[in-house]
Amino acid sequence: MKAVRLVVAVFSFALLPGALLACTPAAPAPVTPSAAQSPESSEAATPSPPSSGELRFTEIATLEQPVAMAVREDDDRLYVAEQTGRLRTSDGATVVDLSREVSTGNEQGLLGVAFHPSGRWLYLDWTDARGDTHVTEWAYDGSKATARRDVLKVDQPYANHNGGQLAFGPDGHLYIALGDGGSGGDPEGNGQDLGTLLGKILRIDPRGDEPYAVPRDNPFVGKSGARPEIWAYGLRNPWRFTFDRGSGDLWIGDVGQNAWEEVDREPAGSKGGANYGWNLREGRSPFRDGEAADLVEPVIVYSLQEGGNCSVIAGHVYRGTKIPWLRGHFLYGDFCAGWVKAAPVDDLDAAADVGKVEQLSSFGEGPDGELYALSLRGPLYRVDPA
Repeated sequence: MKAVRLVVAVFSFALLPGALLACTPAAPAPVTPSAAQSPESSEAATPSPPSSGELRFTEIATLEQPVAMAVREDDDRLYVAEQTGRLRTSDGATVVDLSREVSTGNEQGLLGVAFHPSGRWLYLDWTDARGDTHVTEWAYDGSKATARRDVLKVDQPYANHNGGQLAFGPDGHLYIALGDGGSGGDPEGNGQDLGTLLGKILRIDPRGDEPYAVPRDNPFVGKSGARPEIWAYGLRNPWRFTFDRGSGDLWIGDVGQNAWEEVDREPAGSKGGANYGWNLREGRSPFRDGEAADLVEPVIVYSLQEGGNCSVIAGHVYRGTKIPWLRGHFLYGDFCAGWVKAAPVDDLDAAADVGKVEQLSSFGEGPDGELYALSLRGPLYRVDPA
């Protein structure tokens, strides 16, 4: 995620490139989603037949700076995290309100949401007034969030590169994204330092112990000088990652510094411990002197020097049914440029433009495998056949 400097209402990417939430206008006033805007409602006009390579983004709700989405077991509502601090549902309810506690910088606030596979516990990733990261749990019965407790707190040295993604993997464990701590170029070398949680994806069991348990098969358990929570490292700012509900593969969108955006792919069944290269490498290109063995190559890279690109937004591999041609394609986009691409998972070089979402902040996946897209400007879109 790339921080920016605002000078006389002109946005510049010269300072600390990498911010996702840069070049953001004033947030629109929140509009509570109505029943008519819910994902279950039908459109007045009959959709045209699907055509390969084209998608339609149908607005179903308007919120305040939506940045993340989750679904809950046996619950047909969508849960959307607003960067300003509230977790809301697609029917207009507010589940948790942290708006008086979150920090409000470009890359801070409420950043991630996930539900325990049982649906009994809710987890939010957010930054406090000091800018430090919290992963906080609530007991949740579908109407009220209670028994709040912090699962994890991580001090942040700078205001940017906070990561924020939360997701339970196919193994039932909670995966947590943390950026490298911020500034530019990873000045503290956190990406390659196994002694810090920054610049990593973590894997924990939040219900296994107090405040959490570390799975015994995590790759760095018992290794001197390494934090056992670490699952993967060498990441700059893994703003969004997703699990393929079909294959179990992990897809990571890692926001670049000033030349390359990248997507990394970890096959299902991996034992963890992958080093994705930052800050020795940006994309597939050397960034800083140093050596490390067995760096994992990204599967997608694209240039920051073209078309206003600024921050990769990793989406999902489509496993729904209503868009047959899209099945088995990985969706991803760029926050500033707004394009959305779909790439066959077995031929990622064949990625093609399929639509546009201004200020794309995240994708979401419904319980049926159908997809959604979020815009920092406020809209929550359902992905439909064109």
